[in-house]
Order: sequence, then structure tokens, then C-alpha cells
Amino acid sequence: MRPLWLDDLESLEAISQNEEARRIFLRMAALSQSGRTPSFVVEIALDRDLDAATKTRLVELAEDESFLLAVEEYLVRTHRLH
Repeated sequence: MRPLWLDDLESLEAISQNEEARRIFLRMAALSQSGRTPSFVVEIALDRDLDAATKTRLVELAEDESFLLAVEEYLVRTHRLH
């Protein structure tokens, strides 16, 4: 059985390697820190290009402040190293 943190690390690294995902997660982290997540959630709901499953997952991620903080810290630190 793999430790849970290893899955988290792999997810963080996958995000860091995808420039579009990196920008999205950094933007969600900034919105979360500034208290503007509710407006982002409304934008997601109104977006006609996203399917229901994607909307649901994006809202879950956008509302997970601790995850967004961890992602942001990982992305900033690894970006400095590369």
C-alpha cells in the first residue's frame, strides 16, 4: 500500500508540469486567499463550455483552502528550483 502523501506529491508534480493547470491552480489559490472564491464558483456555474462533472470537481477544489495553499506553496517552491 502506497502512503497517501505520495499520491499527493504526484498530483502536485502533475499540476506543476502542466502550464495551464499551474495557472488555474495559482489563480484559484489567489481567489481563495482574497475571499473571492464565491464569485469564481458563480463563474463556473455559468460557463457553458464545462460539463457538470468538471464543474463539480472545480468547485470542490476551489473550496478546499488547505489544498490550494499546499498547491501554491509547492508550485512556487518548485518553480524557483527549476
